[in-house]
Amino acid sequence: MERRVVITGMGALTPLGLSVPAFWGGLKEGRSGIDRVTRFDATGFESMIGGELKGFTPEPYIGAKEARRMDHFIQYGVVASEEAAALAQLRNSGIDGDRMGVIWGSGIGGIETLTSNHEALITRGPRRVSPFCVPMMIPNMAAGVIAIRLGARGPNLATVSACASATHAIGESFRLIQDGAADVMITGGSEAPICPFAYAGFCNMKALSTRNESPQIASRPFDAGRDGFIMAEGAGAVILEELEHALKRGVQPLGEIVGYGASADAFHITAPSPDGNGAARAMTAALNEAGLRPVDVDYINAHGTSTQLNDKMETAAIHTVFGDHARALLVSSTKSMVGHLLGAAGAVELIATTLALAEGWVHPTMNHTEPDLQCDLDYVPNHGRAADIRIALSNSFGFGGHNVSLAVKRYE
Repeated sequence: MERRVVITGMGALTPLGLSVPAFWGGLKEGRSGIDRVTRFDATGFESMIGGELKGFTPEPYIGAKEARRMDHFIQYGVVASEEAAALAQLRNSGIDGDRMGVIWGSGIGGIETLTSNHEALITRGPRRVSPFCVPMMIPNMAAGVIAIRLGARGPNLATVSACASATHAIGESFRLIQDGAADVMITGGSEAPICPFAYAGFCNMKALSTRNESPQIASRPFDAGRDGFIMAEGAGAVILEELEHALKRGVQPLGEIVGYGASADAFHITAPSPDGNGAARAMTAALNEAGLRPVDVDYINAHGTSTQLNDKMETAAIHTVFGDHARALLVSSTKSMVGHLLGAAGAVELIATTLALAEGWVHPTMNHTEPDLQCDLDYVPNHGRAADIRIALSNSFGFGGHNVSLAVKRYE
């Protein structure tokens, strides 16, 4: 009998707030977490706006000395995982640590650490590079630190697939539990890209919005006036668990993952395949694994980046997979309010999807004021909507042509 995989814990750090309730509350209000960048002087950059974690401190989870030895992306991963672990009652639960693992995603890892230590090397010499530079910088270290803190001695690895990183991590964790290799997986992703080096790279690609005078309305997924995505930082963590294992512990499931699909465009290093073929194959694979028909799906939490190419591609892919049913779907983009958390995006969006199913309420796609003829679905524009939704997809697509889709059910 196939093992069922449920979500028993969630944690989030986003520009809307530093917990899952704060994040969900901001989405329900239709509030924007985007503002002018304060982490560095962005004068002279084409894009000067972003989604920062306002008021973040690693305490009480991480002491000051320990925090200095962690890049921000590691700190974010630890704090989000601690919130998720508390909800799932992982500590002092008697769980066999050998059967609990961690898979964690990050698109670019410790880029702040890399750039600051490179500057120290160039300006002050090789002895000024921190001995903690490498373990602070490498993308797998969040997975390692989370495992150390929570006693997870099972499978442990990092996924690095650009903006699909966290969703790949969650999908692979789902697969390990489904296949019997683990009973509990701590998974998700974190990103800390608010630094001059990352901004310069993305600005020069012409990937970021330049609506610097109106940051709160700059992220406009599926709107005809969209002009690029908004860089954001944060983390999302979910605890996945085999159903019977969770019920024996007396933990209430929050939702159930029932399918995982992944594919490659094999098309271009940054641009998605215009016809959406790769994204369509990922969604179809998730539905097929779950034994679902397209008409069974009620809601899609879209990748919805607010870029011209991605939003047209994703719309085309949805039409391909769902045919006439595409018009009946509710589709919304979390990025319209939090911006793009890069390798962490898929995790916070899965959390939004799970809460939408549990509460019967779909958050809006904000700033949708000018329809695009090539983006012609129901994007729940500007106002959230109560809806009896039972099955949803959560999509993530990354540079390099990485496509991932998770099929999620309301737990029953």
